[in-house]
Amino acid sequence: MRDFFTLGRWMPGLVALLNYRRDWLTADVRAGLSVAAVALPVAIAYAELAGVSAVVGLYSCILPMIAYAVFGTSRQLIVGPDAATCAVIAAVVTPLAAGDATRHWQLVMTMTAMTGLWCLVASYFRLGVLADFLSRPILLGLLNGVAITIMVGQLSRIFGFTFDESQLIERLAATPDYLTLVHWPTLGVSALTLVIMLLCRRFRPLWPSSLLALTAAAALLWLWGPDRAGVAVVGTLMGGIPEFQLPEFPPGLMRDLVMPALNLAMVSFVSMMLTARSFAARNGYDIDADREFRALGVANLASAFSQGFAISGADSRTAVNDANGGKSQMVSVVAAGLIALVTFFLTAPLQYIPTAALGVVLVMASWSLINLRGQWGLRKSDNAAFWLAWITFVSVLFMGVIPGITLAVLLGLFQFLRNVMRPTDQLMGMNEEGVVHTLGRNEEVKAITGVLIYRFNSPLTYFNASYFKRRVLTLLSDEQAQPECLIIDAVSCFTHQDISVMSVVGELHKELRRRGIHMVMAGRRGQMTHWLHQAGIRVGEDGIQVYPDLYEALRITRRHLHGRPTAGPATVRSP
Repeated sequence: MRDFFTLGRWMPGLVALLNYRRDWLTADVRAGLSVAAVALPVAIAYAELAGVSAVVGLYSCILPMIAYAVFGTSRQLIVGPDAATCAVIAAVVTPLAAGDATRHWQLVMTMTAMTGLWCLVASYFRLGVLADFLSRPILLGLLNGVAITIMVGQLSRIFGFTFDESQLIERLAATPDYLTLVHWPTLGVSALTLVIMLLCRRFRPLWPSSLLALTAAAALLWLWGPDRAGVAVVGTLMGGIPEFQLPEFPPGLMRDLVMPALNLAMVSFVSMMLTARSFAARNGYDIDADREFRALGVANLASAFSQGFAISGADSRTAVNDANGGKSQMVSVVAAGLIALVTFFLTAPLQYIPTAALGVVLVMASWSLINLRGQWGLRKSDNAAFWLAWITFVSVLFMGVIPGITLAVLLGLFQFLRNVMRPTDQLMGMNEEGVVHTLGRNEEVKAITGVLIYRFNSPLTYFNASYFKRRVLTLLSDEQAQPECLIIDAVSCFTHQDISVMSVVGELHKELRRRGIHMVMAGRRGQMTHWLHQAGIRVGEDGIQVYPDLYEALRITRRHLHGRPTAGPATVRSP
């Protein structure tokens, strides 16, 4: 109870900052400058993707970065706007806003707040295990699909025309017709941006290529003058501290955002945890998934409060932080301070940034998400994962981002249920040294005459208990000589009390008695005895025999098998 009220429980990042080492400061400031240089152009580009003003992207960086620095457990992770989250927001909010820019912004903030609340609920119920819920193959297919959707959507900005179609497949089919509408000055600005970014990445990989490319494009249009040859720009930005506003729209719209916000919270958290865990492993420390859920929730609420949109872990900015030697979350504080300086005092130069250049930045950012080679490579290592990844990928392309994410969540759920409902199982034997192993993997492991040892590799519950019974009876029927005793490894499958499971155990016991087979439970002796008594099942010589562990069950069972010698080693001992 005392730990419940400690600062370390609720604000682990703040505790780390309070114990900050002075010799980290130089590296953290250098990394903070680099992160800010990368985050500024990306935030503006992602704001365009989400359908809100460019300054909203900057608002989405400042308070969320500070909030994560206080509540997060990762030392390297940088939070901020993310391609997948912005694509989800745009897909949900755009049809609901019906062209009203103010309502669009308010819906974005509301969905962001709902996402934060879902994260806090998940943290309260300790659902950090959901980081493993969307398997990596499913997330791989999802991100590949989202990346391609974003890239196709930015073609209109890069070439200077406007898509009339809303879905990816229709846009791809109509692209040849749009090529006659190319605005050549816009395409020229896009080409300049792309060339600068590629040259920077080739010859100066540590330089902020996006910032340099956008600066060059904005400078060109500033020199071009007011006409700018019809090239679209970001336009005047209202900087300064945002005025807090409450959403004003019918409550029915909020109901339309509840489930998409849950999907967004799920995808954002899984993506963030993949990034956070990889850098934590690289730097030799652990992170707490439940606290990370809370930190993500607080960061999203901070973003909504500051009139921003949903954020997640940013893998590219985290990589920049790590490459520049960032030691702590002081990097996020420094970067947030620099972005705030630009947002409040230096927004005037941002008005000349061409939207075509932002489109190129988004395409390059999305390109880094694509890993079709890794997705195709799954066919060699895991055929089931291969098909899960490709089904998710195709669903995002053909059905859209939101249906694709929903299907990905359902696929993850079905994959989990399949593994629990129809788990693997093994028959066990013994080697010459008296150690129990799985049969069939080693020629030295032999079956024990008269004894069948069974292991069910999943917790038993109401929806797999019948399958457990069928498997036991099937394996007994497959034996050439009927065994006199069935030993069940209770440790692996009897993890909690379930009246449905106990009912099936009672039925199985009656069937085995009818066949003249003794039923033995090995492991969890106290719990199993209590659960069996509560279910009205006899325990002992006239019922199910329960022993502390598998080796004790084998010793006593072999001793009482009609008093005759059995095949296998003379002694049974624990490994």
